[in-house]
Amino acid sequence: MPSEITPAGLRERKKEETRRLLLEGAARLFKERGFEATTVADIAAHANVSVRTFFRYFESKEALLLPDGVEIFAYVEKALSERPADEEPLDAVCNALLAAAKPFSASTLTALSHPVGDLENVITSRLVQAFSDFEERLTALVQRRLPPDTPDADLRAAVIACAALSAVRAVLRTRRARRAAGITDTGPAPLQQALGILRGIGSPERH
Repeated sequence: MPSEITPAGLRERKKEETRRLLLEGAARLFKERGFEATTVADIAAHANVSVRTFFRYFESKEALLLPDGVEIFAYVEKALSERPADEEPLDAVCNALLAAAKPFSASTLTALSHPVGDLENVITSRLVQAFSDFEERLTALVQRRLPPDTPDADLRAAVIACAALSAVRAVLRTRRARRAAGITDTGPAPLQQALGILRGIGSPERH
């Protein structure tokens, strides 16, 4: 391997490690102290970097509340590619979303144990927009799983992709409303519940 490639590779790995430490530190500090009581300096110290270095990775403390959309959707795409080819498309998408829920649950957003007021509304709105932007990509992935002779394959794929991501948005909206009302989630994981409801809509048992 050319010697000039190695330093670049090491730099990239170092940058990824620093970013990971900043996110992990923020998640832990937000959970322990709350968002308002945690400073950028606290988060930087956890990663053993300067405040100036922190701002090379994130434009603000608020930016840490948003999971990396590209990374989360990469998990969904990978999980979907690993589903059996003969699995029903809706089931495949739902199972892929459930698989991606684990890395999402480790994000700084879900680590919050204290309300953040109006800021939470902004965060949720941005997440909703991110999922909306992903619909086109997911639609294309679903369509590839459909048999070539599927009638209206483009429409069917779009309905499956949009319905599944709408279930995710419904979870975010419902959890926000519950938090505002002081209600604690109980029972199965909300996403699992939502996707179960989606799969049950229109089933013969319901008629």
